[in-house]
Amino acid sequence: MDLKNYGRAAALSVGSLLLVTACSSGGTQPADGSAAAGSGNASKTIVFSPLALKIPAMKGLSEGVQGYGKGHGYEVLVQDPNLDPQKQLTDLKSVIESGRAGGAWVIAVQPAALSDLVKTAQEKKVPLLLNGVPEDFGLSGMQPGITFDKIDYAAQGKAMGEELGKCINEKLGGKAKVIMTVNVAGTAGKAEVEKAQKEALAATAPGAEIVTEVIANERAKSQTDIGNALQGNPDANALLGTNDEAALGALGAYAAAGKELPCVTETGGNDEVLKAVKDGKIYASVALQFEADMVQSFDTLTAMMADPSAPGKQITVPQKVITQGSGQ
Repeated sequence: MDLKNYGRAAALSVGSLLLVTACSSGGTQPADGSAAAGSGNASKTIVFSPLALKIPAMKGLSEGVQGYGKGHGYEVLVQDPNLDPQKQLTDLKSVIESGRAGGAWVIAVQPAALSDLVKTAQEKKVPLLLNGVPEDFGLSGMQPGITFDKIDYAAQGKAMGEELGKCINEKLGGKAKVIMTVNVAGTAGKAEVEKAQKEALAATAPGAEIVTEVIANERAKSQTDIGNALQGNPDANALLGTNDEAALGALGAYAAAGKELPCVTETGGNDEVLKAVKDGKIYASVALQFEADMVQSFDTLTAMMADPSAPGKQITVPQKVITQGSGQ
């Protein structure tokens, strides 16, 4: 996944990944404190470099990776770039060039900043698991020793649009005024997911009309902005939530206005959202399956560590549509 993928993912819960409680707060830290940097045993040592540990989802994911790795006989060193692309580059360069890292899982703050590091890792035979696609890192096509992990934005948007259309047909007789929340310009996948949402909604519920677009933000600001949009469009009765915070902010905005919001779909699927789905407050969530992705990512990386010259793969974060009747 790329930065913005995980930026969005930061709004999500990864509580199910909390396999251990240990977590570093900065720099490079071993999972169990048993080894210091430069002490060797690189073949069983994986470096995990997320965006920043101050992001709850990143902290939870790092703990999940540490716990899973420990259970499979690997030492996992967690770095904390703290959203600083230069720090991420420097920290990774240190463990790769020193031979400390046998492999590295990197959620890049700024993928383009790691282009030279990727080449160094290939030269050192240190496999990498990177978010996104080869082109994000200045590469053309798949590479030996590197696997890329991405979100299928088109599928995600299509599912959100279709589910909102189903809700509108089921609850609103096929007609609705829709508020669409969108990501800020430059967010990875923005064009793909929004195009797919609109096309799927139009195909499923032709009588639905998108009356305004609101930029998604953290929950409080989303609630305020959606509340303002609702004042300008008092008949709006359906909403496309681009992430958990937008969807939950929308529920708050409608509650504050004393209005009902019969149809909401969103992507993300944190625990609070899933409860809202179960309670019938959100019609559907296109939930990213982080636990499954963590396992496939870790297993793919360790397989590459056994043969660093083998071609890497393009893998995709699993997604699942959760509705009130589908079970969770």
